[in-house]
Amino acid sequence: MTWFKRQSGELDTTGERKVRTEGLWVKCEQCRQIIWKKDLEDNLNVCPKCDKHFRIDARARLAQLLDDNQYDVTDADLVSTDPLKFVDLKAYSSRLKQAQSDTGLKDAVINAHGKLNGRPVIVSAMEYSFIGGSMGEVVGEAITRAIEQATDSKQPIIIISASGGARMMEGVVSLMQLAKISAALARLDEARVPYISVLTDPTTGGVTASFAMLGDLNIAEPGALIGFAGPRVIEQTIRQKLPQGFQRAEFLLEHGMLDAVVHRKQLKPYIARALEFMTPTRAA
Repeated sequence: MTWFKRQSGELDTTGERKVRTEGLWVKCEQCRQIIWKKDLEDNLNVCPKCDKHFRIDARARLAQLLDDNQYDVTDADLVSTDPLKFVDLKAYSSRLKQAQSDTGLKDAVINAHGKLNGRPVIVSAMEYSFIGGSMGEVVGEAITRAIEQATDSKQPIIIISASGGARMMEGVVSLMQLAKISAALARLDEARVPYISVLTDPTTGGVTASFAMLGDLNIAEPGALIGFAGPRVIEQTIRQKLPQGFQRAEFLLEHGMLDAVVHRKQLKPYIARALEFMTPTRAA
């Protein structure tokens, strides 16, 4: 006899009801409290107990920022050519195929054209689940294209960083993206088009060393890990103990590396106000 699924649970062969709870609860890593998953999602994936900001994917970022979750995706057909034919424990080409299967993306960024409070904007949202959100040739090219589109259209650009840094499986090709994106941002600045950089947990390595810290406005979510090298490497290099909270958003704000730390619930209205200030004449 087979089991009969019911909305409130299941009946086994003895008629005893068994309630399925797998995946319905989430444990907060910060306060260690058990949270009903739906409550967490309704709270924008922010812990209702301690306010810890959980990591969310690129599509969720776009849904939270863009009006009615409506946007057009561009540059989605770019795919890495695996320039070095790199192999470590497994072939890089295999890692790419697995990440593409897991995320439904070709690489670690989504370029979207939509509206934020009625204002046309271009958003590049990085996807950390795709090989740690690392920046290779595709991510670099996609973000550069988004910046160039913003330069041509005079629409503000928002880049949401969530990355472990440069994708070292692509070697110098990956490192070249730092200079390429930075040069595109310089042309954007000359065109006087606003660029808002949103740094989320984590934003590290070559991404921090390039576009993530080059915004006209650099804002971060609370508690976000932001830095270049890891704390252990820095401590071993300078042979000193690092301060408490080093490389967290609040520490960087206190030391002048960020313009603001903004709660996820306030992120969209905060950016909307900033754009009103930076571009007071709304685009048609």
